[in-house]
Amino acid sequence: MIILDDHFHVDPFHGLFLEAVKQFHRAGGTHLMVVYKSAHDYGFPGLKVEDFMKAMDFHIGLVERINKETPVKAYAVVGVHPAEFAYLAEKRGLKYAKDEVRKALEYAQRLCLEGKAVAIGEIGRPHYEVSPDIWEASIELMKYGMALAKEADCAVQLHTESFDEARFRELGEYVREVGIKPYKVVKHFSPPLVKVAEEVGVFPSVIASRKNIREAISQGNRFMMETDYIDDKSRPGAVLGPKTVPRRTKAFLQNGLFTEEDVYKIHVGNPRKVYGIDPEE
Repeated sequence: MIILDDHFHVDPFHGLFLEAVKQFHRAGGTHLMVVYKSAHDYGFPGLKVEDFMKAMDFHIGLVERINKETPVKAYAVVGVHPAEFAYLAEKRGLKYAKDEVRKALEYAQRLCLEGKAVAIGEIGRPHYEVSPDIWEASIELMKYGMALAKEADCAVQLHTESFDEARFRELGEYVREVGIKPYKVVKHFSPPLVKVAEEVGVFPSVIASRKNIREAISQGNRFMMETDYIDDKSRPGAVLGPKTVPRRTKAFLQNGLFTEEDVYKIHVGNPRKVYGIDPEE
């Protein structure tokens, strides 16, 4: 059985790194979307485009190690986290930060075009309160990242504040404005609003709590599952632990909440459509 966690972080300095991946595999997991954390987490200052480029290269190296040193098939997602942009804007000013992050997102696109990564992300807007200028600039950068993904025909993973139906509809307007394929825009840490997401042209990556997945599957199987595992020893198991997606998938199948067709669609068909990968290879 193929089981994919759509949003998983690794950290060789502060976390379990390969041991977390092995825990995922021992629980039955097979494939991971490994998402860039931050330049700071990877040991770079995060004050100029070169820092972000080096951090993305470092991240690609971590993904290569997972593929070489564990049985799990890992794919890289690279970008600039919105919190990194907010930090840089506060340190160096809005215009400077926007210019550096735009160039960094262009580098992320290049890594996707070269086949080293499969998506730009996580990008978007902060989940905490910021000044109106930083908020508007974050939206501008999110749209720019989506436009780069459209140009490269790759996916984009979005980080945002807590979402409800109205926020989904707002995001749908951005999707239409940019003109990116609707199934290429992934809302990371999505609530289980599967029908609304499909209606507005966004692909939900649902945080894999029992309640969320039960609600999501009641609306259909057009979603992926994620833990948003942070890999930080000071916060063990946050947001959800590395074993969660495989354990929940198998339990839902055993209890009749998932059919075998659901499992295949969520873990193979949907990632294939969104990311252009073939988990069955």
